[in-house]
Amino acid sequence: MIRGNNALDAGEAAVDAKGTCTAEDYWNLPEGHRAELIDGELWDMTSPNRAHQRLAGEMFRAVSDYIDSHKLPCEADIAPFAVNLFANDTTFVEPDVLVVCDKGKLSDRGCEGAPDFVVEVVSPSDARRDYVVKLNLYSTAGVREYWIVDPQLRRTMVYRYEEDAAPQILPFDLPVESGICPGFAVVMAELV
Repeated sequence: MIRGNNALDAGEAAVDAKGTCTAEDYWNLPEGHRAELIDGELWDMTSPNRAHQRLAGEMFRAVSDYIDSHKLPCEADIAPFAVNLFANDTTFVEPDVLVVCDKGKLSDRGCEGAPDFVVEVVSPSDARRDYVVKLNLYSTAGVREYWIVDPQLRRTMVYRYEEDAAPQILPFDLPVESGICPGFAVVMAELV
C-alpha cells in the first residue's frame, strides 16, 4: 500500500479492510514525513535536491509576483501544500507550484478541489509519477493547465486541457506562456 523510494514501515500507516490507505492515514503521517495519497496508496516523497527546490521556488516567485502585480483573483502556493484533488478525501497530492483562482477552494488544510494551474518539477526518482500518474489525475480532476518541467531533459511540457489534449513541448531557452494567467511567460533557463 505504500510506494516510493523510501517507503514507510508498513506498521506506520493503517489500512482499511480492502487493504488501502485513507485520508486519515495521510493526515496522521509522522511529523515532517511527506507522502501523497493516490488510489489508496501512500506514495512516499523524498526531499527534493537543491536544484529542484531552487527551480520550484523561482517559478513560484515569478507566478506569484505576476498575480500580485496584475491583481489577478488567484493565489499561488508552493509545496508542501496539500491538495485534496477531488474534494472527497480520496486523493491528496502536493504539486511543486499551484495556482487557485477560486479562493473558495482554499482551507486551513490546503486546497479542496482541483487547482487551476499546476507545475511539477521532475525529479529522476519520481518521473513516472509526474509524466503518467499525475498527468492522468490532473486531467481527470479538472486542472485547467499542467506544466511538467524537466531539468534533466531541459524541456517543459504544457497541457492546456481546455484547449487540446496534445502537449506543447518547449526547450528551456524559449518562453513558456500560461493560459491561466494571461500575459505571464517565463524562460526556464533564466530560473535555473
